[in-house]
Amino acid sequence: MKKKIALVTGGYSGEAVISYKSARTIYNNLDKAKYDVYTIDINPEGWYYEHEDGQKTLVNRENFTLTVGAELVRFDAVFVGLHGTPGEDGKLQGYFDMIGLPYSSCNAATSALTFNKRYTVAVAAMAGINVAKSVHLFKHTPHDVNDVLDRLRLPVFVKPNNGGSSIGMSKVTEGGQLAAALEKAFAEDDQVLVEEMINGREFTVGVYRAEGRINVLPITEIIAHNEFFDFEAKYQGKSSEVTPADIDESWKKNLEDAATRIYEVFNCRGVVRIDFIYNDEKGPHMLEINTVPGQSEASVIPQQVRAAGMNLQDFYGALVEQTLAGG
Repeated sequence: MKKKIALVTGGYSGEAVISYKSARTIYNNLDKAKYDVYTIDINPEGWYYEHEDGQKTLVNRENFTLTVGAELVRFDAVFVGLHGTPGEDGKLQGYFDMIGLPYSSCNAATSALTFNKRYTVAVAAMAGINVAKSVHLFKHTPHDVNDVLDRLRLPVFVKPNNGGSSIGMSKVTEGGQLAAALEKAFAEDDQVLVEEMINGREFTVGVYRAEGRINVLPITEIIAHNEFFDFEAKYQGKSSEVTPADIDESWKKNLEDAATRIYEVFNCRGVVRIDFIYNDEKGPHMLEINTVPGQSEASVIPQQVRAAGMNLQDFYGALVEQTLAGG
């Protein structure tokens, strides 16, 4: 008997547009011979399943079920394809935990922690993982631009502390640019992270658990055509992504070991993408952890899956089976 899988997409943030692209890729590559897949759109207007004819059925939020015609649809598992809140910050995960429904992503605690960039790097640093020096600012607490400049060495990156897709992010090379960069970031979030730039090459590493084992996908080097890997670079073609990265075996091993260690330290589940800067002298520095990485056709994880000699149907199937087996 086929398992019923809810593929959640949408969201309450500007990342919803990416969620819909990811969901299309995932839906098209989930084996319909094995799974009945229902795409569930979660957005501020409601939670609903959209039928092929465009009609919509609301989700019963008490138990996350659907009534389609005379059939009550109870899901066996959830495939999380929702970027930003509430699918990447632990809110949905906590809800699914409460109703006892397994899901493909990291648990509620890990999702909430890694969604907060500052807390993520703080935990990583305590675990002996290299990270950049940073300052954490809150909208409700007055801050002094000069104090930030005294504590950090330019250039710095200014970014919303919660969220992803590099929305609201700026590179600051002169002190006079910092106030405007903070204003831009605070427009997206009430917390902002100001982080020293690390010189080096940028890499991103996909890591996933399947059949009970942690696996590292082929490494991607990110070469941004803009000043940094911003929204345009990520989603509008203004970057080059080399998969597998052209690096020697020592760099490859160091990145794979660091990615595996981070996956273990943060108790990750499903597939995550970990971003690094590799410095010649000090090796890999973790930038952030993406617990619901993009799955659009242009995204890094599908590229890495293909570079590993797998197809997306087998890959997503392995994630579903791991979820059904208990994560």
